Amino acid sequence: MKCPFCGSDNTRVIDSRPADDNNSIRRRRLCDECNKRFTTYEKVETIPLIIIKKDNNREQYDRTKIEGGIIRSCHKRPVSVDQITRVVDEVETEIFSREEKEVPSTVIGEIVMDKLKDLDPVAYVRFASVYREFKDVNTFMNELKKMLDN
Repeated sequence: MKCPFCGSDNTRVIDSRPADDNNSIRRRRLCDECNKRFTTYEKVETIPLIIIKKDNNREQYDRTKIEGGIIRSCHKRPVSVDQITRVVDEVETEIFSREEKEVPSTVIGEIVMDKLKDLDPVAYVRFASVYREFKDVNTFMNELKKMLDN
């Protein structure tokens, strides 16, 4: 590992521990040349995931899109940032555990809705109304009835 301060290749690990998410390792390093310390993170490299959109276009997986949708649906709701991050992590874990190179966006949407249903019913309905593209009040009411029957 190169030192970010002097560019030397002579660095060593002085401390290792799991990072906050337990999916990566945080390493404290020391440069033998300039004696400065810095932190690096080591994470498992995953295969690139391609998302198949509703119009059959394909794009690379982007965690921030899921996070953004959940944040918008939880706007002004009693849901913490930690809870949102946990939901995004759970969705991501479920997607990547499928070990598929391509995943339809509809599958991701259903997983997100399933997680939101347990987290906050209002956030669930908000997300579903955009995701399922409710055309009128009746479709919206049908979704509410389904939720209330469960």
